[in-house]
Amino acid sequence: MYKFNPQRIQIGISACLLGEKVRFDGGHKNSSYCNQEIASFFDYVPICPEMAIGLGAPRKSIRLVRDGEQIRVQSGDGSLDVTEKLNDFSERKVEELDFLGGYLLCAKSPTCGMERVTEYKIGTNNGSKSGIGVFARKLMERYPHLPVEEEGRLHDMVLRENFFTRVYAYHDWHKMRHEGLTKHKLVKFHSRYKYLLMAHSPKWYRELGPIVANIEDIEATADCYFTGFMAALKINATRKNHTSTLQHIQGYFKKHLTKEQKLELSEMIMKYRQGLLPLLVPITLINHYLRQFPTPYIEDQVYLNPHPEELKLRYAY
Repeated sequence: MYKFNPQRIQIGISACLLGEKVRFDGGHKNSSYCNQEIASFFDYVPICPEMAIGLGAPRKSIRLVRDGEQIRVQSGDGSLDVTEKLNDFSERKVEELDFLGGYLLCAKSPTCGMERVTEYKIGTNNGSKSGIGVFARKLMERYPHLPVEEEGRLHDMVLRENFFTRVYAYHDWHKMRHEGLTKHKLVKFHSRYKYLLMAHSPKWYRELGPIVANIEDIEATADCYFTGFMAALKINATRKNHTSTLQHIQGYFKKHLTKEQKLELSEMIMKYRQGLLPLLVPITLINHYLRQFPTPYIEDQVYLNPHPEELKLRYAY
């Protein structure tokens, strides 16, 4: 039985992405990125809903079929209907997944597709890409703040960085909750994430501060804060917002840096703003100055290290 592990992030994943031969044709959708590049950072929890309900592999392919207001899951000729089995399994299974820190889904799947799954009109081969996989829908409804992404979309570096930023932040939050929630811990959590929030959403950055500044019911406040926190991080950070955030951090060094050092940091920030340098460059320079001129408040900012450097998420951003 799985349970939350404060020391290790566990990620749910469509089993086919790990090379398991669970697809309808007896094949897989092996992802070299998931299997080779990031596997050492996480513990995977592979799930294939279709195999779990006993369909086997190979098997008849199934698809989403709209029958009035109802979505059914059937084979193309309608001879196989697994709607109830899939719904029952999905509802039971997602209740067991509260320990996860994120989920990677296989695109276009009638069970695991996160979006744009083909949905057919009953009795026809006319489809529209408006569906969501049965299992994926249940998962996202049950855990609306859980970082969920389709593996194929991780080829987009902005989406990739956003997903893993959310994964690490989501785990950090639940680690704090696991250790026991207090007002002090909630305030400290927000303090550590201020600049990351600023980079993702200045609006949420401004709104979340007052929430932790006026704590009465700690549980209600925490729930309200976390909803806004994850909503903020789901917004892709922009070069404009990153630049503003970097300039705010730069202000903490004005009494320590020489004129030449200030100019160098300003130039790195503006070259990043212009798309001439990746975000990693000004971040690396700031971390260099922090070693020379320790500033505890800035050193504690998650923004400077939101995920392991080895994931290489800020090289092409």
